[in-house]
Amino acid sequence: MHILLLASAFNSLTQRVHAELRDRGHRVAVELALPGGSLPDAVRRHAPQLVVAPMLRTAIPEEVWTAYTCLVVHPGPVGDRGPSSLDWAIHEGFDRWGVTVLQADGEMDAGDVWASVPCRLPPVAKSGLYRGEVADAALEAVLLAVERFAGGTYVPSRQDAASPADTRLRTRPYLDQSVRRIDWAEDPTRTVLRKLRAADSQPGVLDVLFGDEWYLHGGHPERVLRGRPGELLATRAGAICRATTDGAVWIPELRPRRLPGRPPTFKLPAVQALGDRLPPLPEDEPPRLPDARDDTTWTDIRYREEGNAGFLSFSFPGGAMSTEQCRRLLDAYREACERPTSVLVLGGERDFFSNGIHLNLIEAAADPAAESWANINAIDDLVEAVLTTTDRLVVAAVAGNAAAGGVMLALAADEVWCRSGAVLNPHYRLMGLYGSEYWTYSLPRRVGPAAAERLLREALPVSAAGALRLGLADRVVECGPEAFAGEVGALAARLASLPGTAARITAKKTELDRLQSTTPLSGFRERELARMRRTFDDPQAPYHALRRAFVHKTRPACTPAHLGPAPVADTGSTPFAAEVTAMAPHDVSSRPIR
Repeated sequence: MHILLLASAFNSLTQRVHAELRDRGHRVAVELALPGGSLPDAVRRHAPQLVVAPMLRTAIPEEVWTAYTCLVVHPGPVGDRGPSSLDWAIHEGFDRWGVTVLQADGEMDAGDVWASVPCRLPPVAKSGLYRGEVADAALEAVLLAVERFAGGTYVPSRQDAASPADTRLRTRPYLDQSVRRIDWAEDPTRTVLRKLRAADSQPGVLDVLFGDEWYLHGGHPERVLRGRPGELLATRAGAICRATTDGAVWIPELRPRRLPGRPPTFKLPAVQALGDRLPPLPEDEPPRLPDARDDTTWTDIRYREEGNAGFLSFSFPGGAMSTEQCRRLLDAYREACERPTSVLVLGGERDFFSNGIHLNLIEAAADPAAESWANINAIDDLVEAVLTTTDRLVVAAVAGNAAAGGVMLALAADEVWCRSGAVLNPHYRLMGLYGSEYWTYSLPRRVGPAAAERLLREALPVSAAGALRLGLADRVVECGPEAFAGEVGALAARLASLPGTAARITAKKTELDRLQSTTPLSGFRERELARMRRTFDDPQAPYHALRRAFVHKTRPACTPAHLGPAPVADTGSTPFAAEVTAMAPHDVSSRPIR
């Protein structure tokens, strides 16, 4: 079926719907709802059989929904309406929520129901829920609605015929800053965290620090440090710790409020954003490896062990990895490699794996070209360390989305295990970059030269199932975000106990020694970095304007050409596994048999 996705942006949910529909044989195109554009004209040009709106902030024109069936994804259960649905659910402490697919009509969020799927709301940030539990429910609802539409006999139900069991479901207004505001003198930690989580990653919670207005982004509990409510207590990994009435919270990022006539502002690590305004505060060091099981405090890098398997987890806001973060993660990786384990699992426990270099920090740097160069070398150092680890097997546990250099970091591991909801973007060209992170070695080795060229050229998202078929992943773990760490733990323990694992480690070292004697890895890096250096040092290179537009969230003038009608996903040569979480068999080589 030819399906048109209408969206305000090609965001994470729209990308996932795009990839999953293509996996199922549909021909999918995207049209962005942009200021000054004519959606009726655009839809007529596409002439779709069905219109789906995974994330649309504006109403679909009557001229469109009267001519085409338009299915709109609403991030709330039947009976919930309004533009801040998920924000209100978190703000008011719901632990169960849902996603509804509605048919567009003359009233926002009031159309007939094609599908509705419930989901849990664990106590995590809105952005993590949106890419996790909410996205899982949204995809299930979209696929069900598309199947029902294709069948031709399903009659959607009227909303007024469904009486929600929860009387709190109703039409709600936009959740503005007057409601989000934190009263540091009165609000306990639980309330502060709920407000911070409901505003992550947009719009943030407006607050005042040192006489200036800032949006606070992100929030994590601190159970040891204490101080006067509202007082700043410490810093750690770029975050600030602020006291509440009964504890404290870590706030990783800040964004200054935009002033009239000034350019848009963007998020930065809190310490860097405050700069000289920040008084001297203790830098509170997180627990050292391997004692980072301690959950009394927040840290963005943790390590734990279960038998012969080590688990090095990291979680950086937005998936971006700065020069400093790459260096700290490399230090932790090297320390983890000194532990007596045969398997090392690298990755987050939920949400983003990595999206590569930190474009916001590069944009904020006094010399963006120099910071770009420092950042790409820092992430290359990390990738090199993974590629050259020969005394254990390394598994990349991809709990959430990954893009650009973040995908290549995962491919440096011996095995890549993706949660079923993860979306990969293994390309660089949309940012005007050639790319590094040893992609010229890792990507063709995984998928073959032809598929590597196609992935880079098409610059389209790949689902976890698609990654498995292509060879980008070795396993898809079918589970929700909260269960991923446990599933990976069990799989890693089993891998560490397999009789063939020791032979694989031996063969891995032999293969790397052979490669280094014939085609040294350093050559791949040198050639990639030569291309990157030319781009960074050229003020007229498209990268600089593209980076600036990305950081400042400048909307494109039109829908990018690569989002036009896309063919069905390449099925590759690898069939679906009958049991995707089963342990893959191995020979004595360093790569699994698929």
